[in-house]
Amino acid sequence: MKIRQNDNRSLRFGEPYIDNLFHFCTSIKSINKMSYCDYIPMMKEPSRSLHQNYHDNYYGFPIHDDNELFGRLIMEINQAGLSWETILKKEEGFRKAYNDFNIETIANYTEADRERLLADAGIIRSKLKVNAAIENAKTILALQKEYGSFEKWLEHHHPKTKEEWVKLFKKTFRFTGGEIVNEFLMSIGYLPGAHAETCSVHKTILKTKPMWLKK
Repeated sequence: MKIRQNDNRSLRFGEPYIDNLFHFCTSIKSINKMSYCDYIPMMKEPSRSLHQNYHDNYYGFPIHDDNELFGRLIMEINQAGLSWETILKKEEGFRKAYNDFNIETIANYTEADRERLLADAGIIRSKLKVNAAIENAKTILALQKEYGSFEKWLEHHHPKTKEEWVKLFKKTFRFTGGEIVNEFLMSIGYLPGAHAETCSVHKTILKTKPMWLKK
């Protein structure tokens, strides 16, 4: 994923304020090909520790629990138009507000739940994003019935190019544009590029045999 100069999440190399850094680890021409992996050590605390924990323990690692897969999708959708740091800071708020990302519970949310979420300062109070979470939960319930699990649905459609995945997600889910789908799939090991090849975490992830290794 490349930073676009007109993207409101873009970051020019050398800027002291780094909250607009969104998570990606592919080469970035606009900041001298510096990756997320390389940039984190240059961050100031507490941002550095927040990003380092995600980078070292979650980003690019396979997820085998459907609720956690759905939770990552919720977070990626909510990151749209915002910084990834904002989402990381609100992760616990998301877990609490969305019942620990329980798919069945969220699929059965009522109008009162929608209003509750839109009033919750611990998450992103966007009607489109809240509605997407609820409707996507309903969709995943249907996929679980047909394929056995959300993970098995993903496995069923692997491998695909990024463009093919985006087309599939747009047809299947709500609020799933190109960047959202790309980052979601990179973050769970279905597309390569989460980490620089020289990153030690990249080597750790290879041992978990992410799906992108399976052609």
